Amino acid sequence: MRRSLPVALVAFIGILLLLDFVLINPTLAAVADVLLELTVLVAAGAALAGAVALVLRHWTDLVERRGDPPGSVVLLAGLGLMVIAGFYPGSAGAGDPAVRWLVAAFLAPLIAALFALLFIFVLRALRRGVELRPRQMAVMLTAAGIMLVLLLPIGGAPGEWLAGAAGWALAVPIGSVFRGLLIGIAVATAISAARILLSLDGSDD
Repeated sequence: MRRSLPVALVAFIGILLLLDFVLINPTLAAVADVLLELTVLVAAGAALAGAVALVLRHWTDLVERRGDPPGSVVLLAGLGLMVIAGFYPGSAGAGDPAVRWLVAAFLAPLIAALFALLFIFVLRALRRGVELRPRQMAVMLTAAGIMLVLLLPIGGAPGEWLAGAAGWALAVPIGSVFRGLLIGIAVATAISAARILLSLDGSDD
């Protein structure tokens, strides 16, 4: 009973938004727009609450000297710099030059470093996959090798042919695989959400 009201509210809003996506009705569209704005406000409030909780946790760790104090100092300093750059008088918010400089100077190199590590992790995963499932990994490695050849930066007519073949491969066979994965994930997510909302999942007992 204690979950009946939230479940009914979520189900009602979901059905209403689905009907707005399928049907063309001005009144229904207006109601759906209001619900979407409220959803955005709730999500923004949740993000703000999460940021405040994160700051309080790291501040407590720093004061009580537990966890990772240097990491807490870096996180609080970075968060403070971004807040100051985004909210100082006359700031343009996310589009302010100071915010853009901080993103370009700190976040972009960090993301580049993470993607550089991704190559190493992929090589380790490939080696492990070859040991466990050699046939499947052979097919994947062959497809990856073909795509690497098609994406080689070659000029002239051969380069144009390779670029066209790479575009076709990405749009048709690889694109169909990704679309199938996305549809499967969406269906599985919808079924899991429906089971949880309708209390059909055994873990809720």
